[in-house]
Amino acid sequence: MSLAVAVVDATEPGNVGTIARSMKNFGFSELLLVDPPELDPDGEAYGFAGQAREDVLPNARVIQFEELVAEYHTVGCTAVTNEDPTKHTRYPFSTPRELADGLDGVEADTAIVFGRERVGLTNDELAELDEICSIPASEDYPVLNLGQAATIVLYELRTLTLDSTQHPDQRHERAEEAAIEGLHDQFADFLVAIDHPEEKRPKVRRLWRRLLGRAHPTGREARTLRGLFRKAAQRATGERSDRDDR
Repeated sequence: MSLAVAVVDATEPGNVGTIARSMKNFGFSELLLVDPPELDPDGEAYGFAGQAREDVLPNARVIQFEELVAEYHTVGCTAVTNEDPTKHTRYPFSTPRELADGLDGVEADTAIVFGRERVGLTNDELAELDEICSIPASEDYPVLNLGQAATIVLYELRTLTLDSTQHPDQRHERAEEAAIEGLHDQFADFLVAIDHPEEKRPKVRRLWRRLLGRAHPTGREARTLRGLFRKAAQRATGERSDRDDR
């Protein structure tokens, strides 16, 4: 498994440096930056990065959010969601430890995505991501700063980067990201074909994305599901045409 860390639209260079340092602590090396602040080698980012200033930070890759979603299986990290099964944007979510268990053995390029210092990731951004992770905290004050949140999540995921005892026969080879996105597109076409109410389609597609994000389908499973949805959509469209001709 390839595990990257993505930071979206951070405003404080020091926070990027703190995250890079935590990455170095827990065995991560690939840092992705969406709309980053300027990272001056003589500034806060490098000052806070510790030994990560030597490799993690200088090798960080600037990427567009759309590229991030297209290239990686994505996990969006948020504050405590306070949402339930009736709301799908930030639900269901895993704790960092549950996330580590869920990703164990999955062969997929995965990005752990952190948002802005004050507002985190927007609902529109979260709707594009595959899984949600939230850190349990006191109800009196559940909000953590960006550096704290990243350190906690990466600590729990260290078993995926530092533990080399994984046996090859335990691995689960997840379908390539392009195949997963193709399956999402096929599902969207299916909703149109069955004439699902247009105003309800975004919510159903988010539900489907969350379900698929946790399931980690293989390439064969993705191809099979795409074929099923394609045939079902063709049949539904044909039945509608027959009714219209009567």
